[in-house]
Amino acid sequence: MAHETFAERLRQAMAEKGLKQTDLVREASARGEKLGKSQVSQYVSGKVVPRANVVSLLAALLGVDAGWLATGEGARAAARPETATQPIPTDTGKRSSTMREFKKSSKLDNVLYDVRGPVADEAARMEDEGLRILKLNIGNPAPFGFRTPDEVVHDMRQQLPDCEGYSDSRGLFSARKAIMQYAQLKHLPNVSMDGIYTGNGVSELIQLCMNVLLNTGDEILIPSPDYPLWTACATLAGGTPVHYLCDEEAEWTPDLADMEAKITSNTKALVIINPNNPTGAVYPREVLEQIVEIARRHQLMIFSDEIYDRLCMDGFEHVSIASLAPDLPCVTFSGLSKSHMVAGYRIGWMILSGNKRCMSDFIYGINMLSNMRLCSNVPAQSIVQTALGGYQSVERYVEPGGRIYEQRNFVYEALNDIDGITAVKPKAAFYIFPKIDVKKFNITDDEQFALDLLHEKHILITRGGGFNWPKPDHFRIVYLPRMGVLREAMTDLADFFAHYRQG
Repeated sequence: MAHETFAERLRQAMAEKGLKQTDLVREASARGEKLGKSQVSQYVSGKVVPRANVVSLLAALLGVDAGWLATGEGARAAARPETATQPIPTDTGKRSSTMREFKKSSKLDNVLYDVRGPVADEAARMEDEGLRILKLNIGNPAPFGFRTPDEVVHDMRQQLPDCEGYSDSRGLFSARKAIMQYAQLKHLPNVSMDGIYTGNGVSELIQLCMNVLLNTGDEILIPSPDYPLWTACATLAGGTPVHYLCDEEAEWTPDLADMEAKITSNTKALVIINPNNPTGAVYPREVLEQIVEIARRHQLMIFSDEIYDRLCMDGFEHVSIASLAPDLPCVTFSGLSKSHMVAGYRIGWMILSGNKRCMSDFIYGINMLSNMRLCSNVPAQSIVQTALGGYQSVERYVEPGGRIYEQRNFVYEALNDIDGITAVKPKAAFYIFPKIDVKKFNITDDEQFALDLLHEKHILITRGGGFNWPKPDHFRIVYLPRMGVLREAMTDLADFFAHYRQG
């Protein structure tokens, strides 16, 4: 019936077909189509109506007419071409067969990345309808007017003719030499050229490390909130992410007691993200020293994600934890995506330091996977030396009067002026992670909150649960847009919270 909702028609068709949500995901994957578990959950619950192409996919999977599924109008049964019902002949001509289904690996069942999840999908559907969406969900500098330094662009152009072949699997000599010199400035111990690896962004190298390190059942400590790629990559590798809490009352530094309490005989390593995404925290030296002591007591490898180390504000010093742990195996990640506004170039690196003797087999595995992917993007590698050794244009963004500095201050103050919202002032990067008074707004589902904000104000944010935060009381805002846009966004956000109540 036309008066039924899309969700009701979807549930009805699923029931009659005998399919569960996970079945739809698998069937879509078998057709070479992408359909996430959280997406289907949103459609079934009625929180989101999919775009036309997704409606067509669902209709095909359920054997119903796409028009009926979308609007309730027209014939319900799908129109099937006569040829679609004909058996596929075998070579002998004596019997028929159909091609087996190819399903996605079950390893993906618990892998989520909500920064680009169902709420972002709904924003894309709204854009398809002609609506303008303000995207405060992804730290992508270029769309907001942050440009790559001219000398970096010029050097890449000049070197392109020399970048047509593969490089060494670790990276170009010039790039790794510049990274090693940078590591020396950060006081990382026992660093050598053969312990430096370039990657297509830090993301590739995180996944590579998790695949090398983790066996099924191995545990790895990851902060909550986290950058969700860490949890996803550990899960995909067969490991078990264990989340230790960061303390909002202590300006989002790790809760060291919680960290140590969650270590078991299966714990293999711990991860820190410093400066932190999504909170903007910068960890003091004394906290890092205590983390090193925990790792030392329990013989853990340390992974430190430091991609925002050059975006500190207010005079806060970034200290690389590896510089405090010469006796421990450490892997430090950084890159140019944020500090040089070249997110699309995809150039990151990792530095192995400290006690390398105890990770010789790990290094063997790293070399194996590095060789298998041949090398990272060679044109992007060619600019590392120029970028690290030249004028650091990001410094003017994070000093008083600079765009990131002033926009950080404005958003921090504007959020704290909203009744029911509080936020810790970020010390680095370009994210803020405000807290919602869930009792005041009756919020029990942060994904529903994000959808409601998107539908009413056309503002796209990422919910706290997308960063493996356990309660529905936080969300992340990217404060990269220019001040005029941020003023409008904060006014809209204040208006939204002035009347919003969930349920």
